[in-house]
Amino acid sequence: MEQAKEENAVVLDFLPNGYAFDNRPSHMKTAIVQALGKSRFVLLELAPKKGIHLQPYAEVYIGEGKREHIHHIVGKLPMDRLTPTAKSELDFVVKDLVKKNEKRFVDFFNEARPLSTRMHQLELLPGLGKKHMWEVIEARRDKPFESFEDIRKRVKLMPDPEKAIAKRIMEELSGKEKHRLFVEM
Repeated sequence: MEQAKEENAVVLDFLPNGYAFDNRPSHMKTAIVQALGKSRFVLLELAPKKGIHLQPYAEVYIGEGKREHIHHIVGKLPMDRLTPTAKSELDFVVKDLVKKNEKRFVDFFNEARPLSTRMHQLELLPGLGKKHMWEVIEARRDKPFESFEDIRKRVKLMPDPEKAIAKRIMEELSGKEKHRLFVEM
C-alpha cells in the first residue's frame, strides 16, 4: 500500500544561505526551507526555486505537478535538526492547523477505537484517562460531536480537546511516542 504524500506545507523557517554548519564554500550552498506538512504533520526540508524568498507561515504547494515556490523536496527532517526559529514557530503552526481543521479532529473523537483490550486511542491524548475516555464514548453514542465546544459541553471536566490534540501532535513530532495518531514519519 502506497503512502499518501503531503500536498501543501507551512514554512517554519527560510535559510537563504543554507545551514550555518554547512562547511562548503558560500557559492556552493543552497537555500533551505524547513516546513511542516499540513495534513500528515511531516517535518520536511525543501529546496526553494532560485530567487524565491519565503516567510514563516507561508503556505507552499509541494505535491506532484508544477510548483510555484519549491524546486524539490530534500527529505524528511528530524525534529532535532530544526533551527531555533523553526522550533519556536512549530508550536504555533501546529495549534493553527488544529484550529483550521477542527472537523478532522472532532471526527477523531467520534471515531477513535481501541488499540488493544487495555488501551484506547483516546487515552493517548494528554490529560485523558479511562474516565474521560468512557465519558466521551457514552456521549458520542447519543449523538456524534460537532465541534470542540460541543465536546467540552457534553463531557464533564474535559481538558481542552483542541490543546490536547496539539500537544499530542507535538509529542509525536518529537519521536518519543510508540503509537502515532496524527503524525506520519
